[in-house]
Amino acid sequence: MAILRCNKCGHVAEALGEHAGKSIACPNCGNEVQVYDTVLFVRKVLQQYFALQEETVRLRAQIPATDTATVTPSATGFDIHNTAHLASDAQHTHILQWFQRRQVQVRTNPKAVDTTGFFDDVAVELGDNYALLRDVVDKIRWGQSKDVPNFSLNLSKHSQKDGQAINAFCKQLYDYSFLAKYFYQKQEKIGRATIQSVPAVRSFFAGEWLEWYAFMKLLALFGEKGREFSCTRNLSVVFPNEDLHELDVFFLVDGDTPVCIECKTGEFRQDIDKYLTLRRRLGIDRSQFILCVTGLTDEQAAGLTSMYELTFVNQDGLVPHLSKLF
Repeated sequence: MAILRCNKCGHVAEALGEHAGKSIACPNCGNEVQVYDTVLFVRKVLQQYFALQEETVRLRAQIPATDTATVTPSATGFDIHNTAHLASDAQHTHILQWFQRRQVQVRTNPKAVDTTGFFDDVAVELGDNYALLRDVVDKIRWGQSKDVPNFSLNLSKHSQKDGQAINAFCKQLYDYSFLAKYFYQKQEKIGRATIQSVPAVRSFFAGEWLEWYAFMKLLALFGEKGREFSCTRNLSVVFPNEDLHELDVFFLVDGDTPVCIECKTGEFRQDIDKYLTLRRRLGIDRSQFILCVTGLTDEQAAGLTSMYELTFVNQDGLVPHLSKLF
């Protein structure tokens, strides 16, 4: 079989194979049309399609980041702990363009940067006081993994100041529904809690809290320094060979300087080679591709940074490291 397409009326139809390479009347409007071999016709259409696709990518890559109508947000213009401003498509424009110029497809998750809930507040409190509050998180994670809903905290082992801080944090968790139940037995100095079973809260304590912490710390840092930025979390990245990755926290500062942070609250060593490869493929400087790992000592972080072409920090070292760069 052959195929014809009328340039006058747009009619497409099959034709007898013997007509391939000849001109016949369009069966719809009577206009004279060329008849093509079907395989040849499809090949030509695909060639034109891919040529146009490549040209579109090339033209997009030539658009300077400053030419976009998007206004890159500054943290000084809104309350970073209570805004949906960052969840807009426009806010992600610079990031999308940055990856397009590298022939990389991305899928954003606007909900992951919406701070109108309480995930960010709890994450900052936890990260800023991790050494003191770690036991609370460990008990929650253990209960989640073993399907044991209740746990208790013996605050008599702590100083009065630390015990009050831990109790206040648990009350905050209950007020924000991160715990299903919590009450404090003042005389015995024991806190008793029931774990929240909601999936979003389970994911938070399973490690997502550190992503929120890193994200909020960068928002505050770049806002204080008056730097323009675009930002995202849980960014899906698809390379031309269809390799799929997810970036925990990604900022684009001043339109062209990337900062990528991968957050680990558990084992990380088996993923080092993966992150090395990812950093090289994206062409990000080692100082700006950061593994933030809870529990690392400063000495361990410095040693790992010298061993690998990546930057290692603990939660306390994240902001000091970035402050040196920006």
